[in-house]
Amino acid sequence: MRRVVWAALALAGAATPALAHDIGGSDAAFVAAAKGPAPFPFAYLGAKHMVTGYDHLLFLIGVIFFLFRLRQIALYVSLFSLGHSLTLLAGVFFDLHVDSRLVDAAIGLSGAYKAFDNLDGFRSLFGVQPDTRAAVLVFGLIHGFGLATKLQALDLQRHGLLANLLAFNVGVEVGQLLALSLILLAMTLWRRTRAFASTATAANILLMFAGFVLAAQQLAGYAYGGPVA
Repeated sequence: MRRVVWAALALAGAATPALAHDIGGSDAAFVAAAKGPAPFPFAYLGAKHMVTGYDHLLFLIGVIFFLFRLRQIALYVSLFSLGHSLTLLAGVFFDLHVDSRLVDAAIGLSGAYKAFDNLDGFRSLFGVQPDTRAAVLVFGLIHGFGLATKLQALDLQRHGLLANLLAFNVGVEVGQLLALSLILLAMTLWRRTRAFASTATAANILLMFAGFVLAAQQLAGYAYGGPVA
């Protein structure tokens, strides 16, 4: 058990800088300066953002952890994609603002939620089993707002905005597919080992702990730093 705790601390510590995956540097300068449709660069930025978004990937790992059939994986990933696409596009295009730190805290909690669900925590402690499909869709909506807040911070030009948002969203889906393919490959190899059955519980404890830590960091930033303008 001590090894699990230390591994959880290491995972949370490693994810701390990765969580701050805002669009910055030359990428931010390009996005802010774009005055018309630029689908390919925005698609690249969307893919890059998803691949480096460890908080999003944390949740996806939890979602697919005990899914063995491709049909099931496709269903849940599609629900997640539908949710985050809706709020990403609507949030930026209609200028719907939500404090980024609160959204990122909820994203962290989504990973903890799914890991707790994988551990059969709801059934064991509360005697109920929430609808997993509905939960994935709802958390997809929250993750989409997280993506939207990163773009809203860049003061995007209205000209060509819809085309650029659609391209960014396509890039997000491509990045998600690439990341998910690698995750599935690693998990498939892991599942074929004898160690999977004995380590699955510890792995979900790690995921849950990391999700709580990420959420706590964002809530602390909100409490001491105030709302993000």
